[in-house]
Amino acid sequence: MKLKTIFASLLIVICANMAMGSTTLPIKGNIIPASDPNIQYVGRISFKNPESPLFTYPGVQINARFEGTSLRLHFKPESGYFMVSIDGCEAFKVGFTAKEDSVATVAVALPHGVHEVRIMNAIESYQRRSEFRGFILDEGCHLAAPPALPERSIEFIGNSITCGYGVEDMNENDHFNDATENHYLTYAAQTARNLKAVEYVVARSGIGVYRNFDGPREGSPVVMPKQYEYTNFDDFSEPWDFSRYTPDVVCINLGTNDTSTNDYDSDRLLKAYRQFLSQVRGHHPKAKIVLLSGSMLQGKELELVRHHLDMVCEEAHQRGDKEVYRFDFTPQNGDLKYGADWHPSLWQHQKMAGELTAFLRVLMGWF
Repeated sequence: MKLKTIFASLLIVICANMAMGSTTLPIKGNIIPASDPNIQYVGRISFKNPESPLFTYPGVQINARFEGTSLRLHFKPESGYFMVSIDGCEAFKVGFTAKEDSVATVAVALPHGVHEVRIMNAIESYQRRSEFRGFILDEGCHLAAPPALPERSIEFIGNSITCGYGVEDMNENDHFNDATENHYLTYAAQTARNLKAVEYVVARSGIGVYRNFDGPREGSPVVMPKQYEYTNFDDFSEPWDFSRYTPDVVCINLGTNDTSTNDYDSDRLLKAYRQFLSQVRGHHPKAKIVLLSGSMLQGKELELVRHHLDMVCEEAHQRGDKEVYRFDFTPQNGDLKYGADWHPSLWQHQKMAGELTAFLRVLMGWF
């Protein structure tokens, strides 16, 4: 499925990559480095190299306000796909897939003045290890103070559904492809936009609480509880600093991969849920935590996951933690089609977003 780019008549948008050298940028304009203090970063990002911040999770955002009539983005080679919105207009996709450093021109012929750009990482970049290297503006133009973030905030912890696996595909027999994954179109991102909340994402396809997709019965060695403690996926050199943001509500959508094949251990899954809830609560003592069952679960696995989540939630209440909640998505049945590998379609994600938006609006009082 191709995404259409719809812009206001005053904007001319060019989504094209331009090959460039790895050490210099032979292009006219004012180069704004990634370390500029007026760039606003959202999500789990490593700033070990402030000139080239690195990230691996979908949903990472880079926002700025800029002067001038045009805008170009500079990323590391093969950083992947991003959704870009200029001045609040409909977002469009930009790809950085070349093996050379590249610059994408995302806007030209803008009216003179200050404009706003919002960029979201559309894919799970654990293999690409995406890096942002700055903006290129018109000569003599600079960044203005960054846009204000919404006061509301949601953290989504999840698997391929939260990542947006196959959401741009319309054939359930197709397999994973970066080009058809798009977190921007997921229930999570749509819910955050519906509620005017900033979202933070920790998600990876195939991951579980105690066992990853088709993993051993006794459990996988590296699952979400371990990954959650670190800035980037499968990089255990940089612990995440949980003081960098404090979400109002945390939505955990895990369990689908733990029960992906018949050879799973129900007791180990329950124990892992308990421990992970305690782990998340330890980092976010004041947040509401919502335990969700995913839309891909069916049959006995759906019943088991719901039962376990109900039990973990009730146990938390008995301990005095009344801010743990339960929510079940409507299981998909094909009436809204499927994405790649039987994942939720765009229409299924829209339905999920509607369901979760209504639940969180009441829970959080976000009217």
